[in-house]
Amino acid sequence: MTVVFTNGCFDIIHRGHLELLRFCKERGDTVIVGLNDDDSIKRLKGDNRPFNSQDDRKFLLESLVFVDKVILFTEDTPYNLIKRLNPDLIVKGGDYNVEDVVGRDLCEVKIFGLVNGHSTTKTIKDISNR
Repeated sequence: MTVVFTNGCFDIIHRGHLELLRFCKERGDTVIVGLNDDDSIKRLKGDNRPFNSQDDRKFLLESLVFVDKVILFTEDTPYNLIKRLNPDLIVKGGDYNVEDVVGRDLCEVKIFGLVNGHSTTKTIKDISNR
């Protein structure tokens, strides 16, 4: 059984997220998402985030056919979670380089290219400009 791990805030789910999760599912039997809890997002992205609570974000991810398990983590990085889970593969989005991926020393890493026109930052800008 091949276990694929990815992680992130998944604050505003958009097509880029779904394409990344589908990419994960195509590469393994089990997809585990490490989900930043609300406090870690505030530390990483500022007091105005997250827009959606950790419970709502977790529920949305668990509802997707591409996701088998969602685990909240409180640290700024999922290193300890990755170490505990021991996945076969870590997948990150195209805004990362392999050498910057947390856990690259623990297993193989694949980078999924960006989906043009789809990002949380772009979604926030589009909403703000309306």
